[in-house]
Amino acid sequence: MFTGIITGVGHITSVEPLGDSAQHGKRLTLLCPPHYLDDVTLGDSIALNGACMTVTSLNAAAQQYSIDISAESLDKTAGLDSCGPVNLEKALRANDRLGGHMVSGHVDGVGEVTRFEQVSESWLLQVLAPPALAKYLAYKGSITINGVSLTVNSVQDLPAGCLVSINLIPHTIDNTALGTLAAGKRVNLEIDLIARYVERMLSPSASHAA
Repeated sequence: MFTGIITGVGHITSVEPLGDSAQHGKRLTLLCPPHYLDDVTLGDSIALNGACMTVTSLNAAAQQYSIDISAESLDKTAGLDSCGPVNLEKALRANDRLGGHMVSGHVDGVGEVTRFEQVSESWLLQVLAPPALAKYLAYKGSITINGVSLTVNSVQDLPAGCLVSINLIPHTIDNTALGTLAAGKRVNLEIDLIARYVERMLSPSASHAA
């Protein structure tokens, strides 16, 4: 479990195939900020751009660790198949503050940035979410974009999907990898966990499950 509060910005330094076909996954090696890995052990969960992954090798002295990502996960996420900056968040401890919202680290869909520009001291980010996620997105609701817990400023249902507008303060730009976004880039989306359970409870099939 995570909160969507980014604890560091890492960098994917290498992407190695785990086999010679599209059915094989990849091994990613990441460089982390100084001392980020001091309390990390093998098998720990760290979210990369919102996708929960398991630490499979660790070199804390070199500030590096590796994860193995399956072909299925690569197909359902964005930005984890090439070198570049990524948002990092370690798994939530029971005594940690819940500064964002409850985040599972399971990507629900991939959206596309349609607009990203500075407006006064802040930044306007607009993302087109897949149509299937539209019913979970609401004004002032929560959404996770590349692992960052954000508040929805407006939603607009379009034939191609749901257009979500978000205001990013300078702190978010300075302390996450969202500042590298641009129109046309694909991003990982996770809808609010509570909204998912509400939808399930209200669905006609749920009333017959008992």
